Amino acid sequence: MHWYTITNVSEIDSPSLVLYRDRVKDNILALKSMLNDTDRLRPHVKTNKMSEVCQMLLEAGIHKFKCATIAEAEMLAAVKAPDVLLAHQPVGPKVNRFFSLMTVSPDTVFSCIVDNAGTADILSAAASEANRQLEVLIDVNVGMNRTGIKPEKALELYRYLQTLPGLICRGLHVYDGHIRDVDLAARSKRVNECFEKVTPVIAGITAISGEPPRIVAGGSPSFPVHAGRMGVECSPGTFVFWDGLYKRILPDEPFDHAVLIVTRVISVLDDQLLCLDLGHKSVAAENPFPRVHFLNAPEAEAVSQSEEHLVMKVPDTRVYQVGDVWYGVPLHICPTVALHQHVHVIEAGMAGVKWKVTARDRMINV
Repeated sequence: MHWYTITNVSEIDSPSLVLYRDRVKDNILALKSMLNDTDRLRPHVKTNKMSEVCQMLLEAGIHKFKCATIAEAEMLAAVKAPDVLLAHQPVGPKVNRFFSLMTVSPDTVFSCIVDNAGTADILSAAASEANRQLEVLIDVNVGMNRTGIKPEKALELYRYLQTLPGLICRGLHVYDGHIRDVDLAARSKRVNECFEKVTPVIAGITAISGEPPRIVAGGSPSFPVHAGRMGVECSPGTFVFWDGLYKRILPDEPFDHAVLIVTRVISVLDDQLLCLDLGHKSVAAENPFPRVHFLNAPEAEAVSQSEEHLVMKVPDTRVYQVGDVWYGVPLHICPTVALHQHVHVIEAGMAGVKWKVTARDRMINV
């Protein structure tokens, strides 16, 4: 049997996500082996979105977490995660939701990011009204060009934050997710060049406060470089499950596929074309083909995909029958997980319990 073969796969409807618990555990151990201090780990839970996986991380001695939504923050609070960074600047109703979550989750210390004075004013007012002190990290744009303040303006924002009641600013959030070079040396060079943009900010904050700022940096592609910087918290997310893209472009990282998608042949069209029950409602479709690679049908090529169907071309369809199970590795696992209500947990080759994808919802309770 291949490592991914499920002996009771006939009990699993398709398309479904299957999670290999031992491989998740191995990925967590591999992550810990890459840093000399577990306290410098702040994994992002946007990939897993599951209470049970977060509990596995806690049991491994990881106590700091990063998330992107209020629902993910609430999920972390529910499993008693001690330290949660919302790496998404709260705006609109999210401000009140965030402070409500703090009220009902006294065992968790929350923080968030900010990149402008206007939002800082709103957070300051909300913190003062709630009689709270909220720690914020300045979100610095080092090239991702998605969110964040330009490095040369970050120190000015830091000084302004020091004047606002209810807010405490002790750090920087530095995300360089745009750097994905396959060659580790080239990737390291670009990561270091981006980080150099914030060194004047670090020096400025240190001079003002008398101590260096806390820094949360990187994602799965860049965190091995940041792991060599003393005091920097690393925040990979995809490592816990891994996917087809990162397996291809990050050959230097030690992680293995831990979540697959089970699909079945539902029609044989001719001598080369067949159809699977894997539409773009079940696997991330933001990328061009191939969106999924099949471990037990590596020669198959995607032809077309619609909401509930994926047409594949193979050398000879006589090798396959309607009802055959295919095991697929999604190109992008994070949004794929969010498309499923639960995963089937595989242990010793058998599907047993199901885990709910808790934070796939935009709102849980708060």
